[in-house]
Amino acid sequence: MRLTAAAGVATGAVATALYPLFSGGAWFWSSLGVILVVTGTGLLAGRYTLPNRLVPPLQLLAVLIFLTAAFAREQAWGVLVPTVSSVRALGGLLATGFTDIQRYAAPVPPNPGIVLLTCGGVGLIAIVVDLLAVRMRRAALAGLPLLTLFTVPAAVIADPINWLAFIIAAAGYLGLLAADGRERISHWGRAVLVRRAPSFVAPRPSDAEAGTLRMSGKRIGFAAVALAVLVPAFLPALEPDPLFGFGVGNGRGRGGNSISVSNPMVSMRGLLSLPANSTVLSYTSSDGLSRYLRTYALDVFDGEQWTMSDPHGRPEDRTSEGPLPAPPGLAPATPVTRATTTIAVSEDVRGMSFLPLPYPAGRVDIEGDWRSDRDTLMVFSTRDTAEGMTYRVTTAEPNPTTEALRAAGSTPASVGERYLRLPPDLPREVRALARRVTKDDANSYEKAVQLQEFFTKEGGFTYSLATRGHTGSALADFLLRSRTGYCEQFAASMAVLARVLGIPARVAIGYTGGTNVSGVWQVRAHDSHAWPELYFEGTGWLRFEPTPAGSAGQGTASVPVYTRPQVTTDGSERPDSTPETGSGGTDTPRDPSARSRDDRTLQRDLTGVPVAVDEGVPVAVWIGLGLLAVLLVALVPAVLRWELRARRRRSLSSGPSGVPGGPSAPASAGAAEVRAGRGAPEGAVSAAWAELDDALCDYGMGRLPSESPRALAGRLTGQHGFDADEAAALTRIATLVERMMFARTPGETGPLREDLRLVRRALAARVTRGRRIRAVLLPPSTLLRIRRAGGRLLEATERLEGARLRLTARLDGLTGGRLTGRV
Repeated sequence: MRLTAAAGVATGAVATALYPLFSGGAWFWSSLGVILVVTGTGLLAGRYTLPNRLVPPLQLLAVLIFLTAAFAREQAWGVLVPTVSSVRALGGLLATGFTDIQRYAAPVPPNPGIVLLTCGGVGLIAIVVDLLAVRMRRAALAGLPLLTLFTVPAAVIADPINWLAFIIAAAGYLGLLAADGRERISHWGRAVLVRRAPSFVAPRPSDAEAGTLRMSGKRIGFAAVALAVLVPAFLPALEPDPLFGFGVGNGRGRGGNSISVSNPMVSMRGLLSLPANSTVLSYTSSDGLSRYLRTYALDVFDGEQWTMSDPHGRPEDRTSEGPLPAPPGLAPATPVTRATTTIAVSEDVRGMSFLPLPYPAGRVDIEGDWRSDRDTLMVFSTRDTAEGMTYRVTTAEPNPTTEALRAAGSTPASVGERYLRLPPDLPREVRALARRVTKDDANSYEKAVQLQEFFTKEGGFTYSLATRGHTGSALADFLLRSRTGYCEQFAASMAVLARVLGIPARVAIGYTGGTNVSGVWQVRAHDSHAWPELYFEGTGWLRFEPTPAGSAGQGTASVPVYTRPQVTTDGSERPDSTPETGSGGTDTPRDPSARSRDDRTLQRDLTGVPVAVDEGVPVAVWIGLGLLAVLLVALVPAVLRWELRARRRRSLSSGPSGVPGGPSAPASAGAAEVRAGRGAPEGAVSAAWAELDDALCDYGMGRLPSESPRALAGRLTGQHGFDADEAAALTRIATLVERMMFARTPGETGPLREDLRLVRRALAARVTRGRRIRAVLLPPSTLLRIRRAGGRLLEATERLEGARLRLTARLDGLTGGRLTGRV
């Protein structure tokens, strides 16, 4: 009976860990009901000694009746009895629940289908736990289904597991193991009640050993749970999010979540090849202009294909926390064009875990747990998707002049190391082509423009989707022979040639600006696009467009304004400011006067001063904070000892009634015999005696239980060679204690505080330096007091067990039962 109840309690305790998955508490009460049904059926089966093989089917039937009454009572017979209609109704709700859990991100709404699915799962876990722990007597093995239930929130949500939920779940499992142990021992006979021996009667060795074993088991259980919760707080976590939400970060030094996605190039080509050009998203901008929307940034070329390094988004990089990090390489003096874009993703889109955004995004307002990668400013989520969502993006797009691009500074080493890397086996013909189509005396910006014109004008390239891909051999064939491809080949090839010329480059995957329909830009599947982004110090990453546009290529592609220099009347060059028109997306110059009021508000928020972004706390700092926390915890005994000693000194000075040495004299029981509370002298003497007893314990000179105060003074004086003043001070303290114990009043206390200080110095002078340091930092008297407090806490559980046994004995006496000894 006890084991059946413990199995139900353990299942309920572990089920509490599911709370982050739901909004509201409907799931909890329904799950609690199904656990009670399973447990109650098991208790009735044990009461009437049914065969174990019949219990699980009966529990399944009871769960079905409960679910019918809770979710399909209208179709049931008499509310409870299942019918064909009620079973069909439950099946329909289960199908709806499976659909809903695919649609919603945690916390999910308490829809009937989701709650039914949860109750059914918890009920099955409860039956399996009861089967393993009660019917098969394998309580330890029952931890596997409980662990399965506990890991559900860890697999579904990205946030760490709550430490309190872990403690509750662990306590439930430990209770199940303890109940199983008591059940096994009860097979030897029934416990005989005995009175607890008085404190002055020594327990028998067998009783002492049994108590020690019992207390040791409880201590091990409590210590295991405490260590499981506390140790992760002081160790570097291997995952971006530590187990219980605290820790010192991951071992890679880059905190946050990481996510892996399928090949973006393959996904883009699939969209371009779809016969149905369905709408992916729509957007409006504060200036009415179109913008490329970047989703991925591919930075790794291995000779075969372009891939993306795993992005990293730390908890403090959530979009809800504020502005995104500053764009890499963008100087405060570079002019920017500010705009606000509102993007609505179609509900037909599935699995969009990266947001299409204009680059560089300064702030993203969206519901859910979305985080930004600090290096690329990609925004992604490991738990939410963007289908059907609307979000707002504010941007400050660089608007550089040709003079600034020509005068761009040298590339930082951190950027060059990542974005100039090429495979050593890159064909020599490809390297030679990059140098042949650009001028030797040109700067990096001029070479980038020459590469773009090579693809769009001078190289004889044509646009076609009937190509072989972007692997190494296909890349060489595209550049040197066929020169026919689509945006994938154009973007990948220009990025490779730019790296050959020493210009940091990467490939962006996303969408072109789309088509304007009644003031709203519509982006369709065929607007999927790839383009290269090149890095210039002071400006950052800039988009280039090597893919032919218009009817001969990608219809909505457009060449950036800063890549179209024109000659002015004074002979200088500046970016072309002539607006372009067309049905596709265009890069029209931004007119500041056309900005809306919202954009002017944005301008106040995003000034030319770079936004201060928290770069996160380095791992070394987290480790230092963890060590500091450990040190503070280790100093708790020292602080407690100092506070107690200060309180006793105040008692010696002011003379109030002190606290006797009972709880403060762990080294002996004699201090407990000192009476207190009968006047100021007695309080002062009690405080002095308790402090002396603690000092003896701290310095390893504990008083023997049989020693009187006078005997203690004589032993210390002779054994440690006290001088006359030290011996006289110790004798005065011992005399006052004896007078207080056996006389009406101890009389005049004299310079008790000075005597105690002199004796403490004498004791400290006669021990090693290590013992003195330990007495200050880890005082044994305080450690023993803490240990005794823990022991009293564990003994409280023993008293509860004794109360249960006494109640059982009384019930047996009322029913004519008889207590027997253990056989």
